[in-house]
Amino acid sequence: MSTQISTQTAQDLSMEFLRVTEAAAIAAARTMGRGERKGSDQVAVEEMRRVMESVNMDGTIVIGEGERDRAPMLFIGEKVGERSAGAPKIDIAVDPLEGTNLCAMGLPNAIAVMAASESGGLLHAPDIYMEKIVVGPSSRGLVDLDAPVEDNLQAIADVLNRKVSDLVVVVLDRPRHEKLVNDIRRAGARIKLISDGDLSAGITAAVVGSGIHAVMGTGGAPEGVLTAAAMRCLNGEILGRLKVLRTSDEARMEKMGIPDPNRIYKTEDLASGKSILFAATGVTSGDLLGGVRFFGDGCRTHSLVMSSQPRGVRFIDTIHVRQGDDVKIRF
Repeated sequence: MSTQISTQTAQDLSMEFLRVTEAAAIAAARTMGRGERKGSDQVAVEEMRRVMESVNMDGTIVIGEGERDRAPMLFIGEKVGERSAGAPKIDIAVDPLEGTNLCAMGLPNAIAVMAASESGGLLHAPDIYMEKIVVGPSSRGLVDLDAPVEDNLQAIADVLNRKVSDLVVVVLDRPRHEKLVNDIRRAGARIKLISDGDLSAGITAAVVGSGIHAVMGTGGAPEGVLTAAAMRCLNGEILGRLKVLRTSDEARMEKMGIPDPNRIYKTEDLASGKSILFAATGVTSGDLLGGVRFFGDGCRTHSLVMSSQPRGVRFIDTIHVRQGDDVKIRF
């Protein structure tokens, strides 16, 4: 039977996870703009895996690299951490580089991410599509995945005491979203189309004052679980439903113990753990996090570290410097 992560352990792990995402972000940022998305992803994966091995935990990857690609590390089921006697048993979800294309092209909002919970606290989601809607704390319980777009937008506007025309909705710029985009425009809301990175957008939607009020559309199911972990910490909400597009999707769902393809998952279904930890570090500058900035003697990172119990949200600005007597710290 799984047990809740203690407060002290959660605090310790949060700082360790910060090291992990910082390392992955720095490695990826060195490849920014080179146009090599696979190379950017590879260095982020390798560095995340390397630093993760120094964390005192008995971790199991439940959302990771390459369910279909047979990745050599950070694959689903891989054991990570020092795994010493007494180390906490936790399930881990990772995206070493969310927005590989963004990093490769030098575009905003690429981040390195990981989340964790006690064993069994994160859904083992297959690497298929998920229909999603993400909203902030004020709109919890007011949206419905099956409701017309205009009804959801009106509900969000009403609780925020705004007009629908004041709202900004983030949508992935994909042909499959043509009808959704038309429905949002017909309702009168504004749209921010993004090329990649709906996880980063979902986190931003849950932060009051970000100027983003909802994320709608179909994206990756693994990213949906990571978003849910963030929502548990930020008191936001995600609703999701897996999209079966081919026979192989059904087979992967069955393999992961998901019998009902039509089920609508709520935040607590995707990230059900009593203790949720979340860490993200910016790779390229974006709406929520600054990107890695290099200077002669080191670099500077901007990160977000969160926990659900006790609830805590920290934005952390870190300067990493090389060893030496002549080091100069830059701001």
